[in-house]
Amino acid sequence: MAYILSQLNKTGLPPLLAGIADKTQWLEKRTQIRRTWLEYIGTLPERPPARLRYVSATEEAGYTRHRVEYDTAYGDTVPAYLLVPAPLADGSRPSSGYPAVMALHPTHEIGKDDIAIVPGRPNRGYAVELVLRGYVVLAPDALTAGERIYPGYPAFDSTAFYEAHPEWSTVAKNATDHMQGIDVLASLAFVDRRAIGAIGHSFGGYNAYFLAGLDDRIRAVVSSCGFSPFAGDPHPDHWGYRSYPYTHIPKVSADLQEDRVPFDFHEIAALCAPVPFFNYAGQQDAIFPHWRSVAEGMGELAKLYGLLGREDRFRFYLGEGKHDFPEEIRLLAYRFLDRWLKQEGE
Repeated sequence: MAYILSQLNKTGLPPLLAGIADKTQWLEKRTQIRRTWLEYIGTLPERPPARLRYVSATEEAGYTRHRVEYDTAYGDTVPAYLLVPAPLADGSRPSSGYPAVMALHPTHEIGKDDIAIVPGRPNRGYAVELVLRGYVVLAPDALTAGERIYPGYPAFDSTAFYEAHPEWSTVAKNATDHMQGIDVLASLAFVDRRAIGAIGHSFGGYNAYFLAGLDDRIRAVVSSCGFSPFAGDPHPDHWGYRSYPYTHIPKVSADLQEDRVPFDFHEIAALCAPVPFFNYAGQQDAIFPHWRSVAEGMGELAKLYGLLGREDRFRFYLGEGKHDFPEEIRLLAYRFLDRWLKQEGE
């Protein structure tokens, strides 16, 4: 499975369901896509048992923000915030446990603080907004951000990571750490492990759908301005080596130099199906400006959800805005999560 990129730029994304007539044939193609994806991003190593350490706590109006840490693969540690709703008026918690969300931050040096500390940047406080809606929220620092910036390096510099793991990728590293986060949420007695979702904007947006495509414990996913196909992208090297010191998938650079790509990202997003999937993009997004390709990819996903008989589980909104997560879209996203995580929609 490989494509000529210059041809994709002329003809558009490869049809997701070409030659696919039923669910069985799709599952065969899905297996192939997942195999190629893991071939490029690297393995998902065995994770240690979930062990959550509480470091400190801050009481806020309507919730508690815990500063926590947990172990992950290869002896690494993930610092995070665990946001827990205040108990009900009678001091109790929901008998079945709270729904929970992995909240993944955008590209910003402060990492988890960008979405879990208020007041913060406009339109970025989705971790806080979700805990106030009754979700337990785990907001970790991704590698190279927040408390995980390598000493002596700037934020989002992955040089030291690749010195230690030359055959791996930051995509697989973050996916592994986020799967460990699900392990942590599932270990908490006050969380409903059947109702765990993922949400993110930009860098957090694609990490959210990457996670949902690799771990079926995610029961709903929201991605804002995070879907960026190769086709139509003026800067496809974003995904491989580039002048910016953060490298996502080193192995893809050799393909790009040969005018080919091993997959396109509507295929990677399709690994989520039939998990409820909400996606937003803006037509004035200067970082991912190829909104026509984005819309085409979402159209292919809509066809897949239709083939699977799950049309109601897929929502795509294309706005005229910039690279942002505006309030009206966040509210739609939260209602989407409420439907699938609070009411166990079928």
